[in-house]
Amino acid sequence: MRLRFSVRSAAVMTVGVGLLVSCSTESAQVASTQSVTADPTTTVAGSTEMQPAPPVDACVAFVDGLSERQRLAQLLTVGVTGTQDAVQIMSTEQVGGIFIGSWTDESMLRNREVSQVLDASAVAPMVTIDEEGGRVSRVADLLGEAPSARVLARTMSVDEVYQEALTRGRGLKDLGVTVDFAPVVDVSAQPDDSVIGDRSFSDDPQVVIEYAGAYARGLEDAGIKPVIKHFPGHGSGSGDSHTGAVSTPPLDELKTKDLLPFAALDDTGVGVMVGHLDVPGLTDPGVPASISPAAMALLRDGVGFGAQPFDGPIFTDDLSGMAAITARLGIVDAVEAALVAGADVALWLTTDQVPAVLDNLEDAVASGRLSAAEVDQAAATVARFKGACGT
Repeated sequence: MRLRFSVRSAAVMTVGVGLLVSCSTESAQVASTQSVTADPTTTVAGSTEMQPAPPVDACVAFVDGLSERQRLAQLLTVGVTGTQDAVQIMSTEQVGGIFIGSWTDESMLRNREVSQVLDASAVAPMVTIDEEGGRVSRVADLLGEAPSARVLARTMSVDEVYQEALTRGRGLKDLGVTVDFAPVVDVSAQPDDSVIGDRSFSDDPQVVIEYAGAYARGLEDAGIKPVIKHFPGHGSGSGDSHTGAVSTPPLDELKTKDLLPFAALDDTGVGVMVGHLDVPGLTDPGVPASISPAAMALLRDGVGFGAQPFDGPIFTDDLSGMAAITARLGIVDAVEAALVAGADVALWLTTDQVPAVLDNLEDAVASGRLSAAEVDQAAATVARFKGACGT
C-alpha cells in the first residue's frame, strides 16, 4: 500500500535533522581553526558523517500551511448549479474541486465565468466534468458532438483517437475545465444503450488499453487531467449503480479481464474513479468498492499484478445521486466511509451539505475514526494532481 505519513511529523523531522547538522558543524569549527567544507560526505569529529537535511516535498509543505478544515475541504469535490453557487462554496469552505454536471447552468462555461470562481478561491479548485463523448457529454452545445468510445475504437486508429482527445481537451481547457472523468476503461460487450455499453471502447482489454491510453494522453497533452473509471470494472456488472446495488464477477475473474486496463494505465499520471460495485472475493457483503478498504488497498498496491503502487488520486463515483450508495448511507456518513477506506476525493452533486460533511470529518479526526496522517497525505496527493504546489 502507499505509504501514508503525517505532514506535521515530516516537518518536525526536517527541522530536527537541520538542527543536528547545524550543531555538528558548529562543534567542528570550535574544535579546529581550519574551515570545514560543507560536503555531505565530510567526516566530522572522527566518526560523525554529516548528511544534508532531506528535501521537503513542495506539496507536503503546501498542505502543512493549511488548517485542518482546509485540508479536509481539499478532499471534497461537489456539483454546482452555476457560477453563483460555485463562488459561494469556494468563498465559504474552499473545497478542493467543483463538478460541472448536466444540471449546471451552461453559461458558467459559455461565458468563461470559471474565472469568477478562481477569484473567490484561496486555492484554485479542480474544475471537473464528465465528458466522455457519445451520450455522456456536457459540452456538446459548446464544442460540438463527439463520438462514443465504442465508435472511436471501431472507426479510428489509435493515433486518430489521440488527436480527437487532444482537440476535445483543448476545447475543455479553453472553457475553464481542468479535470475530465474520462476515459472509461471498463471492458464490456454490453449493448450500446446499457449502463456502460458504448461508453466502453471494447470487450477486448488490450483494445481498451490502447485506445483509452491514447485518449488519456490526448487529454493530458491538452492540459486536462484524465480520470479513468470505474475501478475495479463495471463492464460486466449486474446492473446500473444509479438505480441499485451492482455486483461484478468474482475478483479472480476480474483479474483476467476487467482489471487489466487499470494495471496498464494507473501509472500514467491519471486519477482513478472507484465505482459503487460489490465484488465477490474482494469487498465485504453490502460494502461497495467506493467505501471498501480492501478495494482501495487493491488499487494502491498495483491491482495485484506486480505493478508499481498507485500514487495518484482516488476519486469516488457520485456519493449522493446513485442508489447503490444512497440506499446504504447518507452523504455525511458516505463521505466519511470513503475517506476512511482510502479515497482521496469524495464526489457528490450538491453544495448544501458541505458544512455538515466538514463538521463531521473534523469530529472523525478528533475522535480517531479518520487518521490525520492520511488526511495530510490525501491532501498532498490532490494538490500535486491539480498543480497547486508547483508540481
